[in-house]
Amino acid sequence: MTPFRLPVRVYIEDTDAAGIVYYVNYLKFMERARTELLRHIGFGHYLHHTDYLFVVRSANIRYRRPARMDDTLEVTAAILRRGRASMEFHQTVERNGELLCEGELMIACVDAIHLKPRALPARLTDLLPD
Repeated sequence: MTPFRLPVRVYIEDTDAAGIVYYVNYLKFMERARTELLRHIGFGHYLHHTDYLFVVRSANIRYRRPARMDDTLEVTAAILRRGRASMEFHQTVERNGELLCEGELMIACVDAIHLKPRALPARLTDLLPD
């Protein structure tokens, strides 16, 4: 899958006292890109469905270089593979083509009431490439 790209501006709320993006905010940027990817492929109106939730099962993040206040970043999201109840994403955060952060995130689909794994909705898998 071709990576989806989302521009993100760094605001003061994203930084620590030194003006550097606080490490956990890269994960927030990545979540925004995953959400926008799902909207882009036509699944946006199902994101707030009451029967299931998407949760981060694991995250393997590598930080390379810092981003700073007022930087314009590009955050990518690409689905590497999907299982019956999960999707693995490769994501990057770049500034002017320079890699700042990258990682693989496993997103699981769970039943909204019992929080147990459930199959990805057919409405979603029909939209995803094989």
